[in-house]
Amino acid sequence: MNGVEPGTPCWADLATPGLEDAKRFYPQLFGWTGQVSPEPAAGGYTVFLKDGKAVAAAGPPASPDQVPIWSTYVATDDADLVATRVAAAGGQVVVAPFEVFDQGRMAVLSDPAGAVFSVWQPMAMRGAELFNAPGSLCWNELVTPDPERAKDFYALVFGWHPEERAASPVSYTGWRCGARIVAGMMPQLERLPEDLPAYWSVFFAVEDADATAARAAELGGTILVPPKDNPAGRTAGLRDPQGALFHITALR
Repeated sequence: MNGVEPGTPCWADLATPGLEDAKRFYPQLFGWTGQVSPEPAAGGYTVFLKDGKAVAAAGPPASPDQVPIWSTYVATDDADLVATRVAAAGGQVVVAPFEVFDQGRMAVLSDPAGAVFSVWQPMAMRGAELFNAPGSLCWNELVTPDPERAKDFYALVFGWHPEERAASPVSYTGWRCGARIVAGMMPQLERLPEDLPAYWSVFFAVEDADATAARAAELGGTILVPPKDNPAGRTAGLRDPQGALFHITALR
């Protein structure tokens, strides 16, 4: 996965009031090391490295009442144009495009069902430097109560083409961008907590899903969906000690 191709998920970061705890939990879980931004205005924004390569980050919440959440960033060559398309397609511009120091230009957006995502127009920071290896981002997935409307929305915003995939017991959609499937979508399942609206989830690759899930629980996290096999590998849904949802996958 090339993190700078427009229309491709390129980065993930965690907004959390428990930043110090996140800097403990995730390095112990994934073998990450943290690199704190020297910019005072960044509020301690910390880039996590795996084998010396940037894989994800964590920072303070945008507002005191924001719940801890992992955000998916999609690469673009024009953040302002994407924001315009989102508004025209029935979504919302949560935070209008702005520059992040000399790193890039971003916007925070939401689709018609309320799933929040960001776009990243790279400058000095081009996105993650490692994908699909243990401890790095390997997948991004939209969970929504309205898959049909989402198909129209993301086609208009990113030019994605939905492709139905065989998956039991629910339907599954792959998002095609050019020659590759870059993300996925599935309908909401009743067993998920009621406080979860439509959302984008991040998946990190691991060597052993069962061992990593158990380790997350030891470190103060919660196993939301126990490890199970699927066509991509063995996956589990977890929450960190502050409640942020993320997934792990032992890729086949």
